[in-house]
Amino acid sequence: MANTMATIEISASPDQVWKLIGGFNSLPDWLPYIPSSEMSERGRVRRLENPDGDVIIERLVGFNEKERHYTYSIMKAPFPVTNYESTIHVRENGGKGTLVEWSGEFTPVGVSDDEAIKLFHGIYSDGLEALKKAFQA
Repeated sequence: MANTMATIEISASPDQVWKLIGGFNSLPDWLPYIPSSEMSERGRVRRLENPDGDVIIERLVGFNEKERHYTYSIMKAPFPVTNYESTIHVRENGGKGTLVEWSGEFTPVGVSDDEAIKLFHGIYSDGLEALKKAFQA
């Protein structure tokens, strides 16, 4: 399996950051790549759509409110991977705001490990930059 992780420091408190991104249905609130999200299966499955109309269906597989993280898997997506599982984690940053980590592991299909890693690292990094901008506005 291949994996990647992106991190970013945000000057807001962990509770403020978690309030924005901690809901499994909150991606449209901070991630421009995902303008819509619909929940099903009592909040365990989200159907996302990107600006091109591609559908991504993800399942929540773990959630910890106290430790401020959740893990999800991809059930359907236009990405060249299988066995995808990802975690978003909001952490204290030594009294200097917040450290947000977005990590994932996956099995590339029809592309090299490096290509799949580059794709998801770009998604995570761009997403975290958008999150940081949400707190700078």
